[in-house]
Amino acid sequence: MREGEGALNGIRVLDLSRVLAGPSCTQLLGDLGADVLKVERPGMGDETRTWGPPFVKNASGADTTESAYYLCCNRNKRSVTIDMGRPEGAALIKRLAAKSDVLIENFKVGGLARFGLGYDDLRTDLPRLIYCSITGFGQTGPYAQRPGYDLVVQGMGGLISMTGEADGPPVKVPIAVNDVMTGLNATIAILAALRHRDRTGKGQHIDLALLDVQVGWLFNQGANYLVGGVVPKRLGTAHPNTVPYQAFETADGWIVCGANNDEQFKRFATVIGRVELGGDDRFLTNAARLQHRTALVALVGDALRAQPSRHWIDTFEQASLPCCPVNTLDQVFADPQVQERAMRISMPHPLAADGSVDLVGNPIKLSETPPTYRRPPPTLGQQTDEVLEEVLGLGASDRAALREARII
Repeated sequence: MREGEGALNGIRVLDLSRVLAGPSCTQLLGDLGADVLKVERPGMGDETRTWGPPFVKNASGADTTESAYYLCCNRNKRSVTIDMGRPEGAALIKRLAAKSDVLIENFKVGGLARFGLGYDDLRTDLPRLIYCSITGFGQTGPYAQRPGYDLVVQGMGGLISMTGEADGPPVKVPIAVNDVMTGLNATIAILAALRHRDRTGKGQHIDLALLDVQVGWLFNQGANYLVGGVVPKRLGTAHPNTVPYQAFETADGWIVCGANNDEQFKRFATVIGRVELGGDDRFLTNAARLQHRTALVALVGDALRAQPSRHWIDTFEQASLPCCPVNTLDQVFADPQVQERAMRISMPHPLAADGSVDLVGNPIKLSETPPTYRRPPPTLGQQTDEVLEEVLGLGASDRAALREARII
C-alpha cells in the first residue's frame, strides 16, 4: 500500500501531546493512514527522546538522541518544532489547527488556554475541529488540576491493590497500561467523533482521564465488588472467578494452564494424571472449586511439578485445554506465531548503525486497508520546513525569518 491509501487517508491530526497516552493514540491513527503532525518544543522536543538507555546506536556504536521509549509510539508522524510560548508560534499552531481535522493534547487542564489554544479559544472559528484532551483526572472534579501519572492512577484506581502474590506487597503492572489504554480509548472516541462530524458537520471536545480509564477497565473485578460487596485480594496469576487458571511450576520452568468450566475440569484432571479429582465433591462445580481453591491449587501444583513444561504444553494442547509457556520477551519475538503475524517490524532510520530499527508491529489486521509503516519515528524537527511549506504555504524566506527569531 502506498502513501495516502489507508483507511484514514485525508484526515490530518495535529498532535500536541507527548510521552505515551497521546502519542500512542496518534501513532495508531497514523498507522491507519492519517497525516500526523507532531508539534515539539525547539531544542528539546518530546521528553521521552531522552528516556533511556537503551538508545538507537549510530555507526560508531555511540548512543544517539533517540530512545527506545520514544521510538515505541512515534512512527508515521512528521515532527515540526514550534515555540508555542511565543505569540507567533501560537499563531502558527492555530493556523495548523485550521488545516486539521483533529487536535490532541495532554497539557494540564487550562494549559493551552494560556496560549489562546484551548478548546473554547478555537471552537467558534473552527467548528469542525475535533479536540481531544487527555489528562490524569479529567476537565472537572476536585482532582482536575493534579498532574497525571500512570503509576499514580494504577494505585488510585485499584489495580496495584490486586496485583502481586497473596502474601507479598502490592505490585505495579510493568507497562504504563493506563497510558496505553487511554490512547486506545482516545482513538475510539476520535473515530466516533469523526463519524458524528460526517453526519452533522460538527466537531466536539473529547475529555479523557487516565483515572476514568483505569476504573472503566476494572470489568469483572469491578463488577465482583459492586455486585458482591467483597474487596478483591491479591491472587498472583490466579483468576478471581475460576480455578484452576494460573501459572504453575513444572519440573523445569513455569507454564500457564487452566480449566474454565466443569467439563474442562474433568479433562484437566485426567490430563494431569489425577482423574479422581474430577469426581471429588469439593471440585465438582466452579463454585465448589473456588471454595476449595487452596487445596485444589496445591494438588494441581504437585502433579505438574512431576514433568517438564514441554510435556504439559503438548499434553494440554492435545486435550484442547489452555496451556502455554511463561515466555520472556526474547522468546516472545522468536515465537513462530508472533513472527507469522508480523508483530516485529523493521523501519529505516537515519541515525541507526545499520540504517534501520526494529519496532513492535500493529495488531490490527484489515483486509482492505491494513495499517502501514510509511514513516519511521522522526528526528526532532525533521519535517518542520516540509510541513510549513506544504500545509501553510510558507516560503523559504518566511521560514528563515521564523528560524532566526527562534519561533521554529
